[in-house]
Amino acid sequence: MKRAWVLLGLIVILLAGVVTTGRVWAFPSQGFHKIDSNVFDDWQICRTDASGEDGYYQITDTGFRPVIAFESLGPEADLAWSLGEQIASQYPDPLQRAEAVFDFVRDRVTYTSDLDEFGSEDFGQNADELAKTIEKDGGGKGDCEDMAILLAVMYKAAGFRSAIMLLPEHTAVLVYLPDYNQATAFFELNGESGWIWAEATGRNNPLGWAPDEYLDMEIPAYEIGAETPAYEIPAGAVAPLTPPPASEVAFAGTGQGAASPPYLFLIMLGLLFCLSLLRRARRR
Repeated sequence: MKRAWVLLGLIVILLAGVVTTGRVWAFPSQGFHKIDSNVFDDWQICRTDASGEDGYYQITDTGFRPVIAFESLGPEADLAWSLGEQIASQYPDPLQRAEAVFDFVRDRVTYTSDLDEFGSEDFGQNADELAKTIEKDGGGKGDCEDMAILLAVMYKAAGFRSAIMLLPEHTAVLVYLPDYNQATAFFELNGESGWIWAEATGRNNPLGWAPDEYLDMEIPAYEIGAETPAYEIPAGAVAPLTPPPASEVAFAGTGQGAASPPYLFLIMLGLLFCLSLLRRARRR
């Protein structure tokens, strides 16, 4: 009950921000509302859970799809996209540009748990929400998925290919940069090498650094922009989001060491999905 009141208070604060500032929370998903114990936006994306057909990462037992990124791409592009374009105009050299995008997110977003920031065990921000907090306050707060979503969108806007990776209790970004010789490892995505790791959660992390424990793993990854969302949102309406088939999830790996068989990936996603259901049950 106490957590429910905390979430209700969060919604009131968010709505008050929209009314009083007209800018801080002026992102494509303004219509926050509660269903049971979860918070949804006006795209019907659940912001307090990454799993399931309505989760912001749509984690199911067959794959995942970071649909929250679509709220800042294409016709919905806003400040996060603009920031990526600005960096692209300032850094014509692609390697310097890639570092500048990475440094922007790493240096301006302070890692903060969702419980500390929102009073919820999980709360996904879209790229424009976090970007507008940075614009207003000079810096923002977020956890790994918030940084990953902002990074992936800004990289796309700056002219790079980017993908979001799903790891146990973690998420990070791959950016296609085959000429970046400062990377500690190169990854393959759909059989294409030249992808490097972008991990902005640590203040001292350089672009291209990858944690050792993931170097011999096959990691589910989803390239942003590889699809055109098969839905439109008419004025005054919302559209449910359809989860992806397993074939839409790619794998990233260095090719070093023994590769994990695909069924381990499915088991990992199944466990994440089950844990999400258990967490929902405890909240009720």
